[in-house]
Amino acid sequence: MGIWIVNGFTVSADNVQTKQHIFVEGDKIVQVLNAETDAQPNTEGHTVLDASGKLVAPGFIDMHVHLREPGFEHKETIATGTRSAARGGFTTIACMPNTRPVIDTVDTVNYIKDKAETEGVVRVIPYGCITKNELGRELTDFAALKEAGVVGYTDDGVGVQSAQMMKDAMALAASLGMPIIAHCEDNTLVEGAAVTEGAFAKKHGLKGIPNESEAIHVGRDVLLAEATGVHYHVCHVSTEQSVRLIRHAKQFGIKVTAEVCPHHLVLSDEDIPGMDANWKMNPPLRTPRDVQAVIEGLEDGTIDMIVTDHAPHSEEEKEKGMQLAPFGILGFETAFPLLYSKFVVTGKWTLGFLVDRMTAKPADVFGLPYGTLHAGSAADITIVDLETEQEVLKEEIVSKSKNTPFIGWKLQGWPVTTIASGNIVWS
Repeated sequence: MGIWIVNGFTVSADNVQTKQHIFVEGDKIVQVLNAETDAQPNTEGHTVLDASGKLVAPGFIDMHVHLREPGFEHKETIATGTRSAARGGFTTIACMPNTRPVIDTVDTVNYIKDKAETEGVVRVIPYGCITKNELGRELTDFAALKEAGVVGYTDDGVGVQSAQMMKDAMALAASLGMPIIAHCEDNTLVEGAAVTEGAFAKKHGLKGIPNESEAIHVGRDVLLAEATGVHYHVCHVSTEQSVRLIRHAKQFGIKVTAEVCPHHLVLSDEDIPGMDANWKMNPPLRTPRDVQAVIEGLEDGTIDMIVTDHAPHSEEEKEKGMQLAPFGILGFETAFPLLYSKFVVTGKWTLGFLVDRMTAKPADVFGLPYGTLHAGSAADITIVDLETEQEVLKEEIVSKSKNTPFIGWKLQGWPVTTIASGNIVWS
């Protein structure tokens, strides 16, 4: 028995919308019919999902998430995190290695994969650490981690402070045909700071995180990537200077790609209502000028994709206040409706552009066989109701944690059904 998704419409990257019927059997899309021109499908004996008036998209892909397991299960687990991802329409997620223990050995990679297989509901691909224990002192066994199935190497959560260490890592990754994914932050510029160096920091007498703390590492690493030939991917770009450096690097043919988070596209430090740590994230919310720069960077292709940086923390931790609480906000469940409401409904972006940056683009950058809706494609499908406006309610959040600044926001574009590897995992 398979699943027929009937009467929904798909959208291409150049925004051509087509009414289609899609048949899923096992973990593959078997048939795609044009609802206007092809014969009606024989759906007898199969599950039928009527998607009339709804968007049928490839399952969203999120290449930057924190599932917190092992070690921080009070914040999130692979079980709760993948369910939260499914609610947000994501079917493939790449988890960062700053767990406890960190993902710096084959055993930990296997632990993640086994847990995801038995307790997860969407596809989980782990990253491996660049350095042992993310301490920046000694490289991990890149070859063994590649063999175990990591998608790339990163010390996300901390920047690699030594240029020599980063150059060695890039050279080794390049020799294995693997990417380096960089959290860009110069520690000497950020110690003791909780928000960006801007209006909010000034108003509240807080030490600010300057833009240069990110951009200095981007500039350094772009030069190292040019020297080593590695595929270098910049995490959660948030500053005007970083966008400028990445744009320049791409013009010179350096193999650099980049990502941006929804919160850096829709919020600035001037939106922070007060000392509520649910507005504290790393990188921090930047100035309106930076927000405009990252929007333009995404629009002109300087930034390749959208990721969530889903970063759950417990309420107790976030209640410690802006200065002491950990950095990070939830991302999965609001990502698409937030961007659809802010950019597509308002006519700034086409629907095709948004879907492409959350599906085909991340798949293409990381060489993943997902993000398309053709016969033979993986049966990863998200059905979205573009019309209904719903409020973000704390009690409806599926994640184990509730740390988001978007509670109370009214948004459109909610995923209503998520199919991962042929299984309905959210409805």
